Amino acid sequence: MSTPVEAFWEVARFHARLNSVPSYFGPTTLEVVPPPAWSFGDGPEESDALLRLVLDGTKTATATALSDYDAGGQPLPERGTMSILLDGAGHPRALIESTEVTVVPFEEVTEEHALLEGEGDRSLAGWRAQHERLFRGTAPDDAGFTPSMPVVLERFRVVYRAR
Repeated sequence: MSTPVEAFWEVARFHARLNSVPSYFGPTTLEVVPPPAWSFGDGPEESDALLRLVLDGTKTATATALSDYDAGGQPLPERGTMSILLDGAGHPRALIESTEVTVVPFEEVTEEHALLEGEGDRSLAGWRAQHERLFRGTAPDDAGFTPSMPVVLERFRVVYRAR
């Protein structure tokens, strides 16, 4: 019996044509191991709201404090990294692919990135206010927030959405 994420992955990789390698090469990692599944936001309501922005094409980027990756021992995403986005109830809803990943100081995030994140009024000032609050509240170490702190900027595209 498969989990909902495994069942979603089975369908998503077919529709995204990720299983098109001839069988004489044997199974690829993508055929055996689903990508990580996660949701945006701090709770079910925020997860659902941000997922709606992704699914309607408004949100095509995200930002994470570099220290979050370091604290969790997680590698940075790379171009081509796949993820399964979950809704607020934990159901898989979309397969996304990272298209660009850069690390910049917080103070160097651009208006373009703020617009691509698709949240709030989509302005840089709004993005900075929102993310400073977020980074101050979630800093995994004593470093906390500084304007020069490194931020991982990730752009992505929806490869497949659940029907």
